[in-house]
Amino acid sequence: MKPATGLRLDLVLRRLTPFLITAGLVLIGVLPVHIPAYGAVAPLLPLVVVYHWSLYRPELMPAWAVFLLGLLVDALSGAPIGVNAGVFVVVRGVVESQQQFFIGKSFVIVWFGFALVLAGALAVSWLLVSAFHVAVIAPGALVFQFALTLGGYPVLSWLLLRWQQAVLKQA
Repeated sequence: MKPATGLRLDLVLRRLTPFLITAGLVLIGVLPVHIPAYGAVAPLLPLVVVYHWSLYRPELMPAWAVFLLGLLVDALSGAPIGVNAGVFVVVRGVVESQQQFFIGKSFVIVWFGFALVLAGALAVSWLLVSAFHVAVIAPGALVFQFALTLGGYPVLSWLLLRWQQAVLKQA
């Protein structure tokens, strides 16, 4: 293998890490947990990652990758196929369109922006799932899912930022 080939492979692997991290979180999110009704309130960690990369490095999380990750969430979680895929793509587009506003702002402002995006994403998901089932799904679990996801945002965001600084600096 030529040195240039090794450097290209290294760059490709570095650029794939946001996708792979998100896919790993999707898989972790569907692991069986022996807590009653946990699946309905489990934090939507892949959405945190989509928000983060769409804001700070959108070129590393293109729309097609976000769509595939959403399909993976749908397929593994039992959600109607396309719900999370569509919501993730819309979230990516909204966040990327507001990137100039958020860059340079304090963490609290970025976190508040995530809270708004999360609320919108959960509301749209709830509407789509209710329409799919032709019944109003009880929205109570969404409040807990919102709180758990919002509460997990600072830790996951910090870890992603450290990863970005350590591994993706040259990507």
